[in-house]
Amino acid sequence: MADLFSEQRAARRMEAAPLAARMRPRSLDEVVGQPALLGPGAAFRRLVESGRPLSMILWGPPGTGKTTLARLVAERSNAVFEVLSATSAGVKDVREVLAAAKQRLEEDGRRTVLFIDEIHRFTKNQQDALLPAVEDGIVVLVGATTENPFFEVNSPLISRSTLFRLEPLGPDEVTVIIQRALADTERGMGDSGLDIEPEAMRTLADRVGGDARLALNALEVAGMLTGSRSTIETDDIDEALRRRVVRYDKSGDQHYDIISAFIKSLRGSDPDAALYWLFTMLEAGEDPEFIARRMVILASEDVGMADPISLQIAVAAAQALQFVGLPEAAYALSQAAVHLALAPKSNSIASAMGAAREAVAATPGAQVPLHLRGTGYWGARKLGHGVDYQYPHDFPGHVISQGYLPEGSDDTVLYRPTDQGAEAAAAERLSRIDEVLGKPPRHDPGVDRDG
Repeated sequence: MADLFSEQRAARRMEAAPLAARMRPRSLDEVVGQPALLGPGAAFRRLVESGRPLSMILWGPPGTGKTTLARLVAERSNAVFEVLSATSAGVKDVREVLAAAKQRLEEDGRRTVLFIDEIHRFTKNQQDALLPAVEDGIVVLVGATTENPFFEVNSPLISRSTLFRLEPLGPDEVTVIIQRALADTERGMGDSGLDIEPEAMRTLADRVGGDARLALNALEVAGMLTGSRSTIETDDIDEALRRRVVRYDKSGDQHYDIISAFIKSLRGSDPDAALYWLFTMLEAGEDPEFIARRMVILASEDVGMADPISLQIAVAAAQALQFVGLPEAAYALSQAAVHLALAPKSNSIASAMGAAREAVAATPGAQVPLHLRGTGYWGARKLGHGVDYQYPHDFPGHVISQGYLPEGSDDTVLYRPTDQGAEAAAAERLSRIDEVLGKPPRHDPGVDRDG
């Protein structure tokens, strides 16, 4: 009788659960996607199917199956499944679960799989409290995180766990999940008589960013919006997804990855990609001053002398941001991003900086030549300072052959201009200056500077 009541309660809970929870896979074979983890012979699959799993960290975006895989680890190993949320559990809760797991293991030999959702939100003390139990095998820890664990999880805990990375689902994989939910009469929407337009299906699969949970939640809401209609349309999907927030954590992995994509798009001269990543950050609430600073850096590092005005435009955008703020400053940031993307590119300044640092490090005892030393105090001339210095403005072209580097370093070449954009004209002028100064060639004659 007790078993009957238990089954009835479980059935009621399932009936009341959201579609995403009802459609949770019940076996590894039902999980869609993640071929690197679940393909034949994959390490994760072999670990689970052995029935003796080890502690692990599952790292991946939301809705990719981390909780599902943790449950399947426990079921396959016949272990008790304990769940803690890092947003609500404290050190006391951790110790209580660990004490119960130890007692269970000692009394009947049954293991405990401890699933910690959002483990990256655990404090250092909470994570440290787990270490002894994980190390002694009292619990099998399965930590789920959407953030890079190397930034957010203590290294001792990482070293005691196996890291598995989950990837976002592709649109085709999301489509399979949607079709399965629409057809399933036991757990899904199969009894509703609802269908979905092909275009609406594509829209849903494309717009959820590989998040199966979001796809199923949106599908369920869209189904409610159909009213007396039997077909889910694109407008229903748009309405179900209209409040979707861009997934982005300003202190986590997305912060570093997206700003990297933005800078590389500017460097790669793709204005469309640059605008896409710019507004991914702006819409998610990234600090716009951080974005502006990175554009100022790129203006010298990757554009430089090929288009000197780029630095002025980047600085002007940063100043416009301070002057008018968002949202209006988005115009200036967008203009600067497009200009930087379209500008000719040269990294000659960055290369010259590196060469200059090396040259300085290689000549720690270098002295300023006497003729270049300051003469702004009494007695300087008696010391030989400034003697024999020749004033360039007194000579044709305002250039005169005299040394400006430490003795023995006159042949040093640090700046090597490219033939890109405005730097080509600078290179021509510099070659004439080098003839007067007696500098060696700045380019190997056998190298084609045009690429």
